[in-house]
Amino acid sequence: MRGLACVLMFQWHCYESWLGGAARDTTFFHWSALGGTFPAPLFLFLAGISLGLITDRLRSRGTPAGQIARQTIARGAEIFALALLFRVQEFALSWRWVPWTDLLRVDVLNVIGLSIVLMGVACYVVPGRAPSVACSLGVALAIALATPPLWTTMRPAFLPWYLESYINGVHNLGTPQFYLFPIFPWTGFAFAGLAVGFVLTMPLAREKPAVVLSALAAAGTVLVATGLALDRAPFHIYAFYDFWHSSPEFFLIRCGLVLIVMSLAYAWCRWGLGTIGFSPIIQLGTTSLLVYWVHIEFVYGRFSLLPKKASGIGAASAGFAVIFLGMLILSLARTHLMKPVPAARKS
Repeated sequence: MRGLACVLMFQWHCYESWLGGAARDTTFFHWSALGGTFPAPLFLFLAGISLGLITDRLRSRGTPAGQIARQTIARGAEIFALALLFRVQEFALSWRWVPWTDLLRVDVLNVIGLSIVLMGVACYVVPGRAPSVACSLGVALAIALATPPLWTTMRPAFLPWYLESYINGVHNLGTPQFYLFPIFPWTGFAFAGLAVGFVLTMPLAREKPAVVLSALAAAGTVLVATGLALDRAPFHIYAFYDFWHSSPEFFLIRCGLVLIVMSLAYAWCRWGLGTIGFSPIIQLGTTSLLVYWVHIEFVYGRFSLLPKKASGIGAASAGFAVIFLGMLILSLARTHLMKPVPAARKS
């Protein structure tokens, strides 16, 4: 699933950066934009699943809750520090092109790091598998429901903009920016994934994974249907309703689709082509942080392969293919370099 998120991320970044003129008004571009709404939820959801699996394993070994929390929070802080370093790199490479305020942008790595920290705190406060599932779902829903007012009528404008931006992505522009990644609503996807991670550690999931994943796919279908039904309702409870950026309805739909994709990914890896030989998508997923970090420079940065906002669909698609192949080669190189050297060869 991380590999799929990488591919969807590549395609959206390439087309968003390079397509220009009439190409930006095509159905193709709008479908690309729709696909671009899924990488961030997938990455955050998977961060939650991973944390749930790791936390349950450590609990089963008798690891103290305080130690688990420290390890988790330290990992989240590490990713957050990498996010800040990434912003420094971007600023340095674009010196004199971008304002200094770009150093304080809230990007997806920032919110992944903070989400892991918050999930670590939640797992420390709420012990046990079932209570952790309930708590995680409750936090995810609370974040989704709180997002619209925090973006509009109840904005914490008393905070400095660089802190408020972590709440609603306002940056220094006066209104929330849809291309940023504040805690509301994005951390909600991480907590939803955390709940699923704990579900996957239950005995039934270990004994009959296909049954549990089918049930999760069914739950995802219900979430999608519920979100669509609420969106079409004749009234909404919020003073301002923005379906695509801050609504709980779109949050439910994306969570539901992620659950469906997760079940399809399981089927693909268990019975489909994922069982046959080398998988480029799986390979990309093993080095998702690296390929995220590097590809940005060749799409948005100083070393962009194509002129910004000036290419047609054909040229941008060729550029996307080059990015995909280049990041795959980079991923393979990284994996090869990380392989332990056999003892015989060390001598």
